[in-house]
Amino acid sequence: MSARIRVLVPGKINPRVIDRLADRFDVVQIEGADATLVTPQMQDVKAIAVSGRVPAALMDALPQLEIIANFGVGYDGVEVGHAAAKGIAVSNTPDVLTEEVADTAVGLLLNTLRKLPQAEQWLRQGRWSREGAFPLSPLSLRGRSVGLYGLGRIGLATAKRLEAFGVSIAYHTRSPREGLAYAYHSTLTGLAAAVDTLVVIVPGTEATRRTVNAEVLAALGGNGVLINVGRGSTVDEQALIAALQAGVIAGAGLDVFENEPQVPEALVALPNVSLLPHVASASAVTRNAMADLVADNVVAWFSTGKALTPVPETPFTRRGLRPDVDAPGARSNR
Repeated sequence: MSARIRVLVPGKINPRVIDRLADRFDVVQIEGADATLVTPQMQDVKAIAVSGRVPAALMDALPQLEIIANFGVGYDGVEVGHAAAKGIAVSNTPDVLTEEVADTAVGLLLNTLRKLPQAEQWLRQGRWSREGAFPLSPLSLRGRSVGLYGLGRIGLATAKRLEAFGVSIAYHTRSPREGLAYAYHSTLTGLAAAVDTLVVIVPGTEATRRTVNAEVLAALGGNGVLINVGRGSTVDEQALIAALQAGVIAGAGLDVFENEPQVPEALVALPNVSLLPHVASASAVTRNAMADLVADNVVAWFSTGKALTPVPETPFTRRGLRPDVDAPGARSNR
């Protein structure tokens, strides 16, 4: 048995995570988050570093598991309720990708409204010289009202950027946030009815699943534009396709989809959409920072007994900490 703590990496992850962890831990990789791939030699695994799923069965197959370090802000792929019940800490990577995703949200909005990717292709295909100027974009950011579905770190950063464009801003969350000048709407349908641009930046949970539905899209209206940089599960994709085809809304910009990396052909065929392959945080700078935080959470857990960025459901400290280094009010995970 290795003298070093063993960390399991199920499936693919940013190579920097493995490089960082390999300096201090015994890193074991398996093809995916499948409990049947766990061998007897992995029974001493104490940590998982993951970009994707960690089902309950995988946790149960690792009796010494203490922490799951998730690559990403969203951790809907981790069965966090099961982890919490077993005293397993879960961490994510907030803050380090906030600015990048907010930048992408605004860029995707501009692309959707002004058809900038299509205009570039017009030039690249030689159509400018052959056919003349690219057609006028039917939509503009001028005079728009923007509603933010979700106002966490990324939502606030996006709102600050949009302020500079002179648009009105409103939002919907479960409860209003204090100290903000933005108009609050207690329902998503109410927000959609009050604005003509809806930006979705909420996590993919059962509570948000397909909440952007036909009713919400109808409320957004014929001049409406939907932007989604949150999770594909939040939008009823078939309802969105129908709304775009029928002119119920004017356009959509999507970085995320219900069944990634599969994107419906009906969606790809639409002329009034801008589509990205889930790249909102996909710069080398940001992904390196995310990778470092994954590794740093594992290191911190075993060196200080606390994760740097634990998710709210698992505010645990490691068993065996001395009382003087335990966080006030924290409870042991074991």
